[in-house]
Amino acid sequence: MELLRKWLGHPEDIYNLLRFKMGGYRAVMPRMDTVSGEGCAGGGMRFAVAVSLPIAGGLELEDLQGPFQHTLPFHDYVTGHAAGFHTSLTAQCLSSCAKCALWSQSWRGLGRTEHHKPPMGLFPWLISMEFRNLSKVYQDVISDICHKMGVGMAEFLEKKVDSQREWDKYCHYVAGLVGIGLSRLFSASELEDSIVGQDTDLANSMGLFLQKTNIIRDYLEDQLEGREFWPREVWSRYAKKLSDLAKPENIDVAVQCLNELITNALHHVPDVLTYLSRLKNQSVFNFCAIPQVMAIATLAACYNNQQVFKGVVKIRKGQAVTLMMDATNIQAVKAIMYQYVEEV
Repeated sequence: MELLRKWLGHPEDIYNLLRFKMGGYRAVMPRMDTVSGEGCAGGGMRFAVAVSLPIAGGLELEDLQGPFQHTLPFHDYVTGHAAGFHTSLTAQCLSSCAKCALWSQSWRGLGRTEHHKPPMGLFPWLISMEFRNLSKVYQDVISDICHKMGVGMAEFLEKKVDSQREWDKYCHYVAGLVGIGLSRLFSASELEDSIVGQDTDLANSMGLFLQKTNIIRDYLEDQLEGREFWPREVWSRYAKKLSDLAKPENIDVAVQCLNELITNALHHVPDVLTYLSRLKNQSVFNFCAIPQVMAIATLAACYNNQQVFKGVVKIRKGQAVTLMMDATNIQAVKAIMYQYVEEV
């Protein structure tokens, strides 16, 4: 009955889901044959798409087909599951990855558990192969970004996110650098103007907006897994321990803390719009814009929502595909952003 009520409340979702399934996705997802090719711009784009899809907050990737699905676990493994290892082993693993994994056909990672084994098993024969087939200009960008990510994430293995500045720094390492690397690839491939790759502040802000959205939304999941990414500087004004926010008696102050972090994340929206306004290539625009509108919709769903501390908050699938099909030009994206900011 609840499911029926949800569909009846949003009948447009049914129409848009059917439209998406019956071919609408082709209008928003880059064609596979236009981003394939060894040692060329296409190869760089394919690698870029593969390593960055996991940061698309809220995007229902299981509904999409293509060769990317086998490359996603490595990025997710390194950035999202480092807590599953002994600290010294993980730091060693990240350092090893930064130095040689991209070039190695046999590197398997260190300190793996059964839970993390399959993703790393995929690395040598797929991601490394793709990387070694790229032109040097793309290899230089990717290896530089991976090295910086490895060093940065190793730094946060041994400390928690304390200040809001450290929150920005952590998000820079795990997502901002991805935005910077992608932007450099877009420019190197000449799909976009050089300013896109040169303006690292805007590219970094694109990644921070997505990562902060994920961190805010995933409060309960991270707590259950023993991870803490909310900045102490903020949550300590509302509770003695971050885990205390999940207690029923603290729900009012928990929501206040949640709303403060969402407000922090929304400060990146102007940068997002400026970045997107510079993009010329339609596939690049769609690829960059879709995660951003997913993020703003997710923040709107989380704002003032006690469910963040009780379970999972997700935007509807019909809502997601509607956003994907609508966010194809800068004016449409501005309208979407305005809609959800007004909702907040």
